[in-house]
Amino acid sequence: MSRFTLVTGGARSGKSTFAELLAAQPKLPVIYIATAQIWDGEMALRVKKHQEQRPSSWRLIEEPSNVRDILIQLKDEDGVILLDCVTLWLTNLLLAGQAKQSDQTEQAPYTPENHPPIYTPVETEILTMVQDVARLAQEIRPQVIFVSNEVGQGIVPENPLARAYRDLAGRSNQILARHADHVYMVVAGLPIDIKSSGEKLLASLLKE
Repeated sequence: MSRFTLVTGGARSGKSTFAELLAAQPKLPVIYIATAQIWDGEMALRVKKHQEQRPSSWRLIEEPSNVRDILIQLKDEDGVILLDCVTLWLTNLLLAGQAKQSDQTEQAPYTPENHPPIYTPVETEILTMVQDVARLAQEIRPQVIFVSNEVGQGIVPENPLARAYRDLAGRSNQILARHADHVYMVVAGLPIDIKSSGEKLLASLLKE
């Protein structure tokens, strides 16, 4: 059964470098799942830098959206799966869902009587996917490492889509962290193990 690890942190915190060290540590074959899509020169440069910092012997799978299907295909592999990153995967799912929703229905203007639900159908569908992927990451044979971002620690985004993305990323990280065996927060290049201490604190508060 997999040992599922979640690595999270802010932008340029060193989380990908730490996750790559974790993936290499067992000396097993590594399968790297890249969720990024290249839309411009800046993104192409970022992807190139990531490619250069990881071993060329690692197997690469580029998959922007169907992470669940990829994990099912790899469920019997003897090795380590490293997915980088969760929040780009969520971006791809959210934008695809928004585009589909826009094609199907025209959004009504906001009034107090028609205020939107806490979760839109798109967000509900994505969170269900995250739940399924988290369970798979626990159950399959290879070790699984997911890299994610903490995107809700800065300024509140100015537009609804960006706010929906921030909230979706936070909720998804919570789901993944609940299912993971280990959760690390990386700050200024230094990893902190937050799963065990966080669970102990929560348990003590719930007893009271």
